[in-house]
Amino acid sequence: MYLDGSAAPPASGEAPDILALLGDRSTLARQPAFHIEEADGHGGLRAYRRLRRDVFVHEQELFSGHDLDDWDTDPRTLVLIARDRTGTVVGGVRLGPATGGPDIGWWQGGRLVVAPAARGAHGIGAALVRAACARAEAEGALRFDATVQARNEVLFRRLGWQRVREVTVADAPHVLMRWPIGRIAAQASAAKAALGPLLAPLATATPGFVGDDGAPVPGTDVLAACDAIVPSMVERDPEWAGWCAVLVNVNDLAAMGASPLGLLDALGARDAAHAARVLAGLGRAARAYGVPVLGGHTQLGVPAALSVTALGRTRHPVPGGGGRPGHAVRLTADLGGAWRPGYRGRQWDSTSHRRADELRAMTGALAVTRPAAAKDVSMAGIAGTLGMLTEASGCGAVLDVAAVPRPPEAAMGDWLTCFPGYAMLTADVPDAPPLAAGPAADAVCGVLTTGEGVGLRWPDGDITEAVTATVTGMGTA
Repeated sequence: MYLDGSAAPPASGEAPDILALLGDRSTLARQPAFHIEEADGHGGLRAYRRLRRDVFVHEQELFSGHDLDDWDTDPRTLVLIARDRTGTVVGGVRLGPATGGPDIGWWQGGRLVVAPAARGAHGIGAALVRAACARAEAEGALRFDATVQARNEVLFRRLGWQRVREVTVADAPHVLMRWPIGRIAAQASAAKAALGPLLAPLATATPGFVGDDGAPVPGTDVLAACDAIVPSMVERDPEWAGWCAVLVNVNDLAAMGASPLGLLDALGARDAAHAARVLAGLGRAARAYGVPVLGGHTQLGVPAALSVTALGRTRHPVPGGGGRPGHAVRLTADLGGAWRPGYRGRQWDSTSHRRADELRAMTGALAVTRPAAAKDVSMAGIAGTLGMLTEASGCGAVLDVAAVPRPPEAAMGDWLTCFPGYAMLTADVPDAPPLAAGPAADAVCGVLTTGEGVGLRWPDGDITEAVTATVTGMGTA
Protein backbone atom coordinates (compact mmCIF):
# COMPACT_ATOMS: atom_id res chain seq x y z
CA MET A 1 0.00 0.00 0.00
CA TYR A 2 1.43 3.39 -0.98
CA LEU A 3 1.54 6.33 1.40
CA ASP A 4 -1.29 8.08 -0.42
CA GLY A 5 -3.51 5.06 0.31
CA SER A 6 -3.54 3.68 -3.24
CA ALA A 7 -2.42 0.24 -4.30
CA ALA A 8 0.89 0.04 -6.15
CA PRO A 9 0.41 -0.06 -9.92
CA PRO A 10 2.25 -2.77 -11.80
CA ALA A 11 5.45 -1.98 -13.64
CA SER A 12 5.06 0.82 -16.14
CA GLY A 13 3.69 -0.35 -19.48
CA GLU A 14 2.58 -3.84 -18.35
CA ALA A 15 -0.84 -3.59 -16.67
CA PRO A 16 -2.28 -0.90 -18.96
CA ASP A 17 -1.49 -3.04 -22.02
CA ILE A 18 -3.12 -6.14 -20.49
CA LEU A 19 -6.14 -4.22 -19.25
CA ALA A 20 -6.52 -2.52 -22.62
CA LEU A 21 -6.38 -5.89 -24.38
CA LEU A 22 -9.07 -7.18 -22.02
CA GLY A 23 -11.15 -4.09 -22.63
CA ASP A 24 -11.27 -3.32 -18.92
CA ARG A 25 -11.75 0.41 -19.28
CA SER A 26 -13.33 0.84 -15.84
CA THR A 27 -10.21 -0.46 -14.06
CA LEU A 28 -8.01 1.74 -16.21
CA ALA A 29 -10.14 4.74 -15.29
CA ARG A 30 -9.83 4.00 -11.57
CA GLN A 31 -6.04 3.76 -11.56
CA PRO A 32 -4.47 6.46 -9.36
CA ALA A 33 -2.84 9.35 -11.18
CA PHE A 34 0.31 8.95 -9.05
CA HIS A 35 1.86 6.99 -6.23
CA ILE A 36 4.42 7.90 -3.56
CA GLU A 37 7.53 5.93 -2.73
CA GLU A 38 10.89 6.43 -1.07
CA ALA A 39 13.64 7.38 -3.48
CA ASP A 40 15.93 4.47 -2.68
CA GLY A 41 17.89 4.55 -5.92
CA HIS A 42 20.03 7.14 -7.70
CA GLY A 43 17.57 7.51 -10.56
CA GLY A 44 14.68 8.75 -8.43
CA LEU A 45 16.96 10.98 -6.37
CA ARG A 46 18.50 12.57 -9.49
CA ALA A 47 15.05 13.21 -10.95
CA TYR A 48 13.90 14.83 -7.68
CA ARG A 49 16.93 17.11 -7.52
CA ARG A 50 16.54 18.01 -11.20
CA LEU A 51 12.92 18.95 -10.54
CA ARG A 52 13.99 21.07 -7.57
CA ARG A 53 16.51 22.92 -9.73
CA ASP A 54 13.93 23.55 -12.43
CA VAL A 55 11.42 24.97 -9.92
CA PHE A 56 13.49 26.70 -7.22
CA VAL A 57 16.36 27.96 -9.38
CA HIS A 58 14.88 28.60 -12.81
CA GLU A 59 11.13 29.10 -12.24
CA GLN A 60 11.08 30.85 -8.84
CA GLU A 61 14.69 32.19 -8.84
CA LEU A 62 15.06 31.54 -5.10
CA PHE A 63 18.58 30.20 -5.56
CA SER A 64 21.40 30.76 -8.03
CA GLY A 65 22.87 27.76 -9.83
CA HIS A 66 21.51 25.07 -7.49
CA ASP A 67 19.51 24.62 -4.27
CA LEU A 68 21.59 21.82 -2.71
CA ASP A 69 22.67 22.12 0.94
CA ASP A 70 24.00 20.05 3.86
CA TRP A 71 20.67 18.21 4.29
CA ASP A 72 21.20 16.62 0.88
CA THR A 73 24.49 15.03 1.99
CA ASP A 74 23.25 13.86 5.40
CA PRO A 75 22.84 10.05 5.14
CA ARG A 76 19.87 10.23 7.51
CA THR A 77 17.84 12.39 5.12
CA LEU A 78 14.97 10.56 3.42
CA VAL A 79 13.40 11.57 0.12
CA LEU A 80 9.83 10.70 -0.85
CA ILE A 81 8.90 11.07 -4.51
CA ALA A 82 5.64 11.02 -6.46
CA ARG A 83 5.58 9.14 -9.78
CA ASP A 84 2.81 9.39 -12.35
CA ARG A 85 1.38 6.42 -14.26
CA THR A 86 4.32 6.42 -16.65
CA GLY A 87 6.85 6.32 -13.80
CA THR A 88 7.96 9.92 -14.25
CA VAL A 89 8.91 11.76 -11.05
CA VAL A 90 6.41 14.62 -10.74
CA GLY A 91 7.04 15.68 -7.16
CA GLY A 92 9.07 15.08 -4.04
CA VAL A 93 9.90 16.13 -0.50
CA ARG A 94 12.81 15.46 1.85
CA LEU A 95 12.80 14.91 5.60
CA GLY A 96 15.20 13.92 8.34
CA PRO A 97 16.65 14.80 11.76
CA ALA A 98 16.92 18.55 12.26
CA THR A 99 20.13 18.46 14.29
CA GLY A 100 23.53 16.87 13.88
CA GLY A 101 24.66 14.09 16.19
CA PRO A 102 22.22 11.61 17.70
CA ASP A 103 18.63 11.77 16.51
CA ILE A 104 16.68 13.26 19.44
CA GLY A 105 13.27 13.07 17.78
CA TRP A 106 13.26 16.51 16.16
CA TRP A 107 12.70 16.14 12.41
CA GLN A 108 12.42 18.66 9.63
CA GLY A 109 10.81 18.53 6.21
CA GLY A 110 11.63 20.68 3.23
CA ARG A 111 12.14 21.19 -0.50
CA LEU A 112 8.57 20.20 -1.31
CA VAL A 113 8.22 20.42 -5.07
CA VAL A 114 5.64 19.51 -7.72
CA ALA A 115 6.23 19.68 -11.47
CA PRO A 116 4.30 22.56 -13.10
CA ALA A 117 2.32 20.25 -15.37
CA ALA A 118 1.27 18.04 -12.42
CA ARG A 119 -0.05 20.81 -10.17
CA GLY A 120 -3.74 21.25 -9.53
CA ALA A 121 -6.52 18.75 -9.05
CA HIS A 122 -4.35 15.67 -8.43
CA GLY A 123 -3.30 16.90 -4.96
CA ILE A 124 0.28 15.68 -5.27
CA GLY A 125 1.70 18.31 -2.93
CA ALA A 126 -0.82 17.55 -0.19
CA ALA A 127 -0.21 13.81 -0.54
CA LEU A 128 3.55 14.31 -0.22
CA VAL A 129 3.05 16.37 2.94
CA ARG A 130 0.79 13.73 4.48
CA ALA A 131 3.28 11.00 3.56
CA ALA A 132 6.13 12.96 5.14
CA CYS A 133 4.15 13.40 8.38
CA ALA A 134 3.40 9.67 8.55
CA ARG A 135 7.02 8.74 7.86
CA ALA A 136 8.42 11.16 10.46
CA GLU A 137 6.11 9.76 13.14
CA ALA A 138 6.98 6.20 12.10
CA GLU A 139 10.66 7.07 12.61
CA GLY A 140 9.95 8.12 16.20
CA ALA A 141 9.84 11.90 15.73
CA LEU A 142 8.09 13.94 18.40
CA ARG A 143 8.59 17.28 16.67
CA PHE A 144 8.25 17.80 12.92
CA ASP A 145 8.81 21.24 11.40
CA ALA A 146 8.78 22.65 7.89
CA THR A 147 9.76 26.07 6.61
CA VAL A 148 7.32 26.84 3.80
CA GLN A 149 6.86 29.71 1.40
CA ALA A 150 4.31 32.19 2.73
CA ARG A 151 1.87 31.46 -0.09
CA ASN A 152 1.83 27.76 0.90
CA GLU A 153 0.79 28.42 4.51
CA VAL A 154 -2.87 27.96 3.58
CA LEU A 155 -2.18 24.45 2.25
CA PHE A 156 -0.33 23.41 5.39
CA ARG A 157 -2.99 24.85 7.67
CA ARG A 158 -5.63 22.94 5.74
CA LEU A 159 -3.63 19.75 6.33
CA GLY A 160 -3.58 20.36 10.10
CA TRP A 161 -0.21 22.09 10.53
CA GLN A 162 0.24 24.94 13.00
CA ARG A 163 1.92 28.27 12.33
CA VAL A 164 4.92 28.97 14.59
CA ARG A 165 6.51 32.17 13.28
CA GLU A 166 7.64 34.07 10.21
CA VAL A 167 11.16 33.43 8.90
CA THR A 168 13.22 34.43 5.88
CA VAL A 169 14.83 31.94 3.50
CA ALA A 170 16.80 32.96 0.42
CA ASP A 171 15.64 36.55 0.99
CA ALA A 172 12.02 35.43 0.57
CA PRO A 173 9.24 35.40 3.21
CA HIS A 174 8.61 31.96 4.68
CA VAL A 175 6.65 30.59 7.63
CA LEU A 176 7.85 27.99 10.13
CA MET A 177 5.05 25.43 10.42
CA ARG A 178 4.78 22.52 12.87
CA TRP A 179 2.93 19.24 12.56
CA PRO A 180 1.23 18.43 15.92
CA ILE A 181 2.33 14.99 17.12
CA GLY A 182 0.08 13.72 19.91
CA ARG A 183 1.77 10.38 20.54
CA ILE A 184 2.69 11.01 24.18
CA ALA A 185 -0.67 12.49 25.12
CA ALA A 186 -2.49 9.62 23.42
CA GLN A 187 -0.36 7.03 25.22
CA ALA A 188 -0.90 8.64 28.61
CA SER A 189 -4.63 9.02 28.01
CA ALA A 190 -5.09 5.42 26.85
CA ALA A 191 -3.22 4.07 29.86
CA LYS A 192 -4.44 6.33 32.67
CA ALA A 193 -7.22 8.80 31.79
CA ALA A 194 -10.07 6.61 33.05
CA LEU A 195 -8.59 6.15 36.53
CA GLY A 196 -9.88 9.28 38.26
CA PRO A 197 -13.59 8.90 37.47
CA LEU A 198 -13.40 5.12 37.84
CA LEU A 199 -11.75 5.08 41.25
CA ALA A 200 -13.47 8.11 42.77
CA PRO A 201 -16.20 6.07 44.52
CA LEU A 202 -13.57 4.08 46.45
CA ALA A 203 -11.72 7.07 47.94
CA THR A 204 -9.29 4.73 49.66
CA ALA A 205 -5.97 6.49 49.12
CA THR A 206 -4.01 7.55 52.18
CA PRO A 207 -3.83 11.39 52.31
CA GLY A 208 -0.55 12.53 50.76
CA PHE A 209 -0.26 9.38 48.63
CA VAL A 210 -2.99 9.79 46.02
CA GLY A 211 -2.06 8.00 42.81
CA ASP A 212 1.15 6.53 44.23
CA ASP A 213 2.86 3.33 43.12
CA GLY A 214 2.08 1.67 46.46
CA ALA A 215 -0.25 2.19 49.40
CA PRO A 216 0.86 2.61 53.03
CA VAL A 217 -1.03 0.22 55.32
CA PRO A 218 -2.49 2.42 58.09
CA GLY A 219 -0.91 2.01 61.51
CA THR A 220 2.11 0.08 60.21
CA ASP A 221 5.36 0.56 58.32
CA VAL A 222 4.12 -1.84 55.64
CA LEU A 223 3.59 -0.79 52.05
CA ALA A 224 1.44 -2.76 49.60
CA ALA A 225 1.55 -2.71 45.81
CA CYS A 226 -0.41 -4.69 43.24
CA ASP A 227 -0.09 -5.05 39.46
CA ALA A 228 -1.80 -7.20 36.87
CA ILE A 229 -0.20 -8.32 33.60
CA VAL A 230 -2.03 -7.88 30.30
CA PRO A 231 -3.80 -11.23 29.65
CA SER A 232 -2.61 -11.46 26.04
CA MET A 233 0.98 -11.26 27.27
CA VAL A 234 0.35 -14.03 29.82
CA GLU A 235 -1.08 -16.13 27.02
CA ARG A 236 1.62 -15.73 24.39
CA ASP A 237 4.75 -15.08 26.51
CA PRO A 238 4.17 -16.81 29.85
CA GLU A 239 7.74 -16.87 31.20
CA TRP A 240 8.21 -13.17 30.43
CA ALA A 241 4.82 -12.39 31.98
CA GLY A 242 5.90 -14.12 35.18
CA TRP A 243 9.18 -12.18 35.24
CA CYS A 244 7.42 -8.86 34.63
CA ALA A 245 4.86 -9.52 37.37
CA VAL A 246 7.71 -9.46 39.89
CA LEU A 247 9.58 -6.65 38.14
CA VAL A 248 6.71 -4.14 38.15
CA ASN A 249 5.81 -4.77 41.77
CA VAL A 250 9.36 -4.55 43.07
CA ASN A 251 9.84 -1.33 41.10
CA ASP A 252 6.64 0.08 42.64
CA LEU A 253 8.00 -0.59 46.12
CA ALA A 254 11.40 0.80 45.13
CA ALA A 255 9.82 4.04 43.90
CA MET A 256 8.51 4.67 47.41
CA GLY A 257 11.76 3.74 49.11
CA ALA A 258 10.49 0.43 50.50
CA SER A 259 12.39 -2.83 50.94
CA PRO A 260 10.45 -5.85 49.62
CA LEU A 261 9.12 -8.38 52.14
CA GLY A 262 7.29 -10.86 49.91
CA LEU A 263 4.89 -11.53 47.05
CA LEU A 264 1.45 -13.08 46.61
CA ASP A 265 0.36 -14.23 43.17
CA ALA A 266 -3.02 -14.95 41.60
CA LEU A 267 -2.75 -17.01 38.41
CA GLY A 268 -5.30 -18.25 35.93
CA ALA A 269 -4.20 -20.61 33.13
CA ARG A 270 -5.76 -22.93 30.58
CA ASP A 271 -3.81 -25.94 31.90
CA ALA A 272 -1.02 -26.99 34.25
CA ALA A 273 1.67 -26.80 31.56
CA HIS A 274 0.88 -23.16 30.83
CA ALA A 275 0.70 -22.32 34.54
CA ALA A 276 4.11 -23.95 35.07
CA ARG A 277 5.69 -21.68 32.45
CA VAL A 278 4.27 -18.57 34.08
CA LEU A 279 5.43 -19.68 37.52
CA ALA A 280 8.88 -20.53 36.19
CA GLY A 281 9.36 -16.92 35.07
CA LEU A 282 7.89 -15.60 38.29
CA GLY A 283 10.11 -17.80 40.42
CA ARG A 284 13.25 -16.89 38.48
CA ALA A 285 12.54 -13.18 38.95
CA ALA A 286 11.74 -13.60 42.64
CA ARG A 287 15.11 -15.25 43.20
CA ALA A 288 16.94 -12.60 41.18
CA TYR A 289 15.35 -9.73 43.12
CA GLY A 290 15.70 -11.55 46.45
CA VAL A 291 12.03 -11.45 47.41
CA PRO A 292 10.15 -14.60 48.49
CA VAL A 293 6.81 -15.77 47.11
CA LEU A 294 4.71 -16.10 50.24
CA GLY A 295 1.69 -17.76 48.65
CA GLY A 296 -1.16 -17.10 46.28
CA HIS A 297 -3.91 -18.71 44.26
CA THR A 298 -3.84 -20.80 41.07
CA GLN A 299 -6.83 -21.76 38.95
CA LEU A 300 -6.71 -23.97 35.85
CA GLY A 301 -9.11 -24.29 32.93
CA VAL A 302 -9.70 -20.54 32.68
CA PRO A 303 -8.45 -17.72 30.42
CA ALA A 304 -4.90 -16.54 31.11
CA ALA A 305 -4.62 -14.00 33.94
CA LEU A 306 -1.88 -12.99 36.35
CA SER A 307 -1.67 -10.42 39.14
CA VAL A 308 0.85 -10.08 41.94
CA THR A 309 0.68 -8.23 45.24
CA ALA A 310 3.92 -7.10 46.84
CA LEU A 311 4.52 -6.16 50.45
CA GLY A 312 7.38 -3.91 51.50
CA ARG A 313 8.57 -1.99 54.52
CA THR A 314 9.55 1.64 55.06
CA ARG A 315 8.94 4.11 57.86
CA HIS A 316 9.14 7.09 55.50
CA PRO A 317 7.49 6.41 52.12
CA VAL A 318 8.58 8.68 49.28
CA PRO A 319 5.43 10.18 47.73
CA GLY A 320 4.76 10.74 44.07
CA GLY A 321 3.16 14.08 44.89
CA GLY A 322 6.01 15.69 46.82
CA GLY A 323 7.33 17.79 43.94
CA ARG A 324 7.23 21.59 43.89
CA PRO A 325 7.90 24.21 41.19
CA GLY A 326 11.65 24.71 40.88
CA HIS A 327 12.54 21.12 41.73
CA ALA A 328 14.91 19.45 39.30
CA VAL A 329 13.58 16.42 37.44
CA ARG A 330 15.95 13.48 37.25
CA LEU A 331 15.66 10.27 35.25
CA THR A 332 17.54 7.21 36.48
CA ALA A 333 17.21 4.41 33.93
CA ASP A 334 18.91 1.16 32.99
CA LEU A 335 19.91 1.61 29.34
CA GLY A 336 21.37 -1.87 28.97
CA GLY A 337 19.59 -4.65 27.15
CA ALA A 338 17.39 -4.38 24.06
CA TRP A 339 13.81 -4.34 22.85
CA ARG A 340 12.01 -7.45 24.01
CA PRO A 341 11.38 -9.71 20.97
CA GLY A 342 7.79 -9.20 19.89
CA TYR A 343 7.50 -5.89 21.76
CA ARG A 344 9.77 -3.60 19.77
CA GLY A 345 9.13 0.04 20.59
CA ARG A 346 6.95 -0.92 23.57
CA GLN A 347 8.99 -2.90 26.12
CA TRP A 348 12.68 -2.39 26.83
CA ASP A 349 14.19 -5.46 28.53
CA SER A 350 17.09 -4.25 30.65
CA THR A 351 16.55 -6.64 33.56
CA SER A 352 16.46 -10.28 32.44
CA HIS A 353 20.23 -10.37 31.79
CA ARG A 354 21.27 -8.49 34.96
CA ARG A 355 22.99 -10.10 37.93
CA ALA A 356 21.06 -10.22 41.20
CA ASP A 357 23.37 -7.68 42.83
CA GLU A 358 22.80 -5.23 39.97
CA LEU A 359 19.03 -5.55 40.21
CA ARG A 360 19.09 -5.05 43.96
CA ALA A 361 21.40 -2.03 43.68
CA MET A 362 18.91 -0.35 41.35
CA THR A 363 15.79 -1.14 43.36
CA GLY A 364 17.42 -0.14 46.63
CA ALA A 365 18.84 3.20 45.48
CA LEU A 366 15.86 5.42 46.16
CA ALA A 367 15.56 4.25 49.76
CA VAL A 368 19.00 5.75 50.40
CA THR A 369 18.60 9.10 48.63
CA ARG A 370 14.92 9.74 49.44
CA PRO A 371 14.07 12.59 47.04
CA ALA A 372 11.06 14.83 47.53
CA ALA A 373 9.00 12.91 44.96
CA ALA A 374 9.42 9.78 42.87
CA LYS A 375 7.51 7.66 40.36
CA ASP A 376 8.36 4.35 38.75
CA VAL A 377 7.95 4.76 34.98
CA SER A 378 4.76 2.88 34.12
CA MET A 379 2.78 2.05 30.99
CA ALA A 380 2.23 5.79 30.51
CA GLY A 381 5.89 6.04 29.50
CA ILE A 382 8.52 8.49 30.75
CA ALA A 383 6.69 11.66 29.72
CA GLY A 384 3.28 10.36 30.79
CA THR A 385 4.62 9.22 34.16
CA LEU A 386 6.17 12.64 34.66
CA GLY A 387 2.69 13.99 33.99
CA MET A 388 1.37 11.78 36.78
CA LEU A 389 4.04 13.09 39.16
CA THR A 390 3.20 16.68 38.31
CA GLU A 391 -0.53 16.04 38.66
CA ALA A 392 -0.07 14.61 42.15
CA SER A 393 2.27 17.49 43.00
CA GLY A 394 -0.09 20.18 41.70
CA CYS A 395 2.35 21.61 39.17
CA GLY A 396 3.71 21.18 35.63
CA ALA A 397 7.05 20.20 34.14
CA VAL A 398 9.38 20.83 31.24
CA LEU A 399 11.50 17.92 30.01
CA ASP A 400 14.76 18.73 28.20
CA VAL A 401 14.68 16.20 25.39
CA ALA A 402 18.40 16.27 24.58
CA ALA A 403 19.29 15.57 28.24
CA VAL A 404 17.11 12.45 28.64
CA PRO A 405 19.27 9.31 29.11
CA ARG A 406 18.36 6.97 26.26
CA PRO A 407 19.70 3.80 24.63
CA PRO A 408 21.14 4.58 21.18
CA GLU A 409 18.98 1.83 19.66
CA ALA A 410 15.74 3.47 20.78
CA ALA A 411 14.06 6.28 18.85
CA MET A 412 13.05 9.14 21.13
CA GLY A 413 9.34 8.66 20.43
CA ASP A 414 9.58 5.00 21.41
CA TRP A 415 11.73 5.65 24.48
CA LEU A 416 9.46 8.32 25.97
CA THR A 417 6.37 6.11 25.55
CA CYS A 418 7.66 2.57 26.17
CA PHE A 419 7.75 0.50 29.35
CA PRO A 420 11.43 0.34 30.42
CA GLY A 421 12.75 -2.42 32.67
CA TYR A 422 14.01 0.02 35.30
CA ALA A 423 13.41 3.76 35.18
CA MET A 424 12.72 6.14 38.06
CA LEU A 425 11.62 9.75 37.77
CA THR A 426 12.49 11.85 40.81
CA ALA A 427 12.03 15.49 41.74
CA ASP A 428 14.03 17.35 44.36
CA VAL A 429 15.98 20.52 45.02
CA PRO A 430 18.50 21.24 42.24
CA ASP A 431 21.58 20.28 44.27
CA ALA A 432 20.13 16.96 45.53
CA PRO A 433 22.43 13.96 45.06
CA PRO A 434 21.81 11.43 42.27
CA LEU A 435 20.60 7.90 42.91
CA ALA A 436 23.44 5.41 43.38
CA ALA A 437 21.64 2.86 41.20
CA GLY A 438 24.41 0.52 40.10
CA PRO A 439 24.46 0.16 36.29
CA ALA A 440 21.63 2.64 35.68
CA ALA A 441 22.32 5.94 33.91
CA ASP A 442 21.31 9.12 35.69
CA ALA A 443 20.77 12.72 34.56
CA VAL A 444 18.89 15.86 35.46
CA CYS A 445 16.68 16.38 32.42
CA GLY A 446 13.94 18.78 33.40
CA VAL A 447 12.33 21.04 35.95
CA LEU A 448 8.97 21.32 37.70
CA THR A 449 7.04 24.48 36.89
CA THR A 450 3.84 26.25 37.81
CA GLY A 451 0.74 25.29 35.84
CA GLU A 452 0.05 21.75 34.67
CA GLY A 453 1.04 19.24 32.02
CA VAL A 454 4.42 18.40 30.51
CA GLY A 455 6.28 20.27 27.79
CA LEU A 456 9.28 19.11 25.77
CA ARG A 457 12.11 21.64 25.50
CA TRP A 458 14.28 21.35 22.37
CA PRO A 459 17.85 22.57 21.77
CA ASP A 460 16.61 25.74 20.03
CA GLY A 461 14.59 26.68 23.13
CA ASP A 462 11.17 25.89 21.62
CA ILE A 463 8.76 23.98 23.88
CA THR A 464 6.17 21.63 22.44
CA GLU A 465 3.27 20.13 24.36
CA ALA A 466 3.54 16.49 25.39
CA VAL A 467 0.87 16.23 28.11
CA THR A 468 -1.52 19.17 27.98
CA ALA A 469 -3.30 18.70 31.30
CA THR A 470 -3.77 16.04 33.98
CA VAL A 471 -3.15 12.37 33.24
CA THR A 472 -5.30 10.38 35.67
CA GLY A 473 -7.87 12.89 36.91
CA MET A 474 -7.19 11.71 40.47
CA GLY A 475 -6.06 15.16 41.62
CA THR A 476 -3.27 16.27 43.88
CA ALA A 477 -1.88 14.15 46.69
